[in-house]
Amino acid sequence: MDGFVGRRTELSLLDDLLIPVRSGGRSGRRGRAVLIRGRRRVGKSRLVEEFLERSRLPHVFFTAIGGSKEEDLAGFTAELAASTLPDATRFADFAVPQTWDAALSLLAGALPTDAPSVVVLDEMPYLVRQDPSFEGALQKAFDRKLSKLPVLLILVGSDLSTMEQLNTYGRPFYQRGTEMIVPPLNPAEVGTMLDLSPADAFDAYLVTGGLPLVLEEWPHGAGLWDYLERALRHPTSALLVSGERTLAAEFPTEAQARTVLGAIGHGERTFSLIGRAAGDLNPGSVKRSLELLTARRVVAADVPLSTRPSRETRYRIEDPYLRFWLSFIGQAISTVERGRGDRVVASIRTSWTSWRGRAIEPVIRDALWRLADDRLPEHTDTIGGYWTRTNDPEIDIVGADRSPIAKKITLVGSVKWVENKPFDTRDLARLITHCSQLPGADDTTPLLAVTRSGCTADVPHLTPEDLIAAWT
Repeated sequence: MDGFVGRRTELSLLDDLLIPVRSGGRSGRRGRAVLIRGRRRVGKSRLVEEFLERSRLPHVFFTAIGGSKEEDLAGFTAELAASTLPDATRFADFAVPQTWDAALSLLAGALPTDAPSVVVLDEMPYLVRQDPSFEGALQKAFDRKLSKLPVLLILVGSDLSTMEQLNTYGRPFYQRGTEMIVPPLNPAEVGTMLDLSPADAFDAYLVTGGLPLVLEEWPHGAGLWDYLERALRHPTSALLVSGERTLAAEFPTEAQARTVLGAIGHGERTFSLIGRAAGDLNPGSVKRSLELLTARRVVAADVPLSTRPSRETRYRIEDPYLRFWLSFIGQAISTVERGRGDRVVASIRTSWTSWRGRAIEPVIRDALWRLADDRLPEHTDTIGGYWTRTNDPEIDIVGADRSPIAKKITLVGSVKWVENKPFDTRDLARLITHCSQLPGADDTTPLLAVTRSGCTADVPHLTPEDLIAAWT
């Protein structure tokens, strides 16, 4: 689909940052910086391009390639000469700077002093890893020159941990930039982009993770199976190749971490089972890999939510697209390359209902948290789940006043996400039984059903149409 969908919040923040650049702040320093981070392929660069197009300001947009320092310095100088900055062409004959200190001084000399401009440094983590002095050079250039000019400096990166650390205490650029997180497109934006019903929009979100590059291949108005049959006929489809490229970029050398990630992607959730599925790794290796995966926000570590502490941690893939890719696509790429994508579709069909039932739960919890003030009991400030080692009980939705150990349980709920099977009296009876087994809950605790296909039991319930409103 053509056009730019969503990102109203992010574009508004960038517009707000331009106000002091245009008019000057209280300190008299007009320069501003913003650090934009988000997973690969969520559309960070596309967002910045849209902002530049709308602002129509002179700018330079440089993307680091992750090669050598010399290559990136040469690329930066070339982009400066080819930019829309006034008189940029005069830099075409300049010698390539040998340091980032010199390159950023060259940039400062190229920026207009009487009109706003924008400078974009994309894939910033590459520059930080290449040259230990880069952060100091950036801080020096910003403090002495760029902050005094009417310029918005946009720093973009996909390595979440590196981008977070850039603005932490003790680092050269600490408190010099506003932070912005660019998430994938949410389910409501996916539905708008593809012209799908709320229920089908959630399915599309679970498969694509809201990644614009994957969504662009989804035919307007097409259903899930039509899309999968089409995408899995092409070995170069973004649905196939994006996962491997993401893993290669995130974990170029950490083979054990990728093995552990694969075990989680195939459904293992506990520490011991993950280690066994990863080839009987020793506990120390599993622990280090899980720490790396959670630090990079690829894996989430969940704990049961109740009024009692619990050590029953469970792990899941944080990114919906990567969860789908690891479950169904990664190991089937060779099958698609042999022209048998139909077999992959058949395999997905077989497991789809059970896989989707578990995959949708964190998405629903996120929606409920967003709806809490309007649709849920008072003091519901966190949404989680509850389980025991034996899964008796296993509760899909627990609302509470705080986590991980609540003072008060405000809500207990169940998710039934199946076509043509409404939440019925048997489901309600099971929910009541499970509620009685939850520490902190009692027979006065409000109950909730979240259902894809309606509800025939006497219990408050939410449908896909209700949930999609969390993002609108």
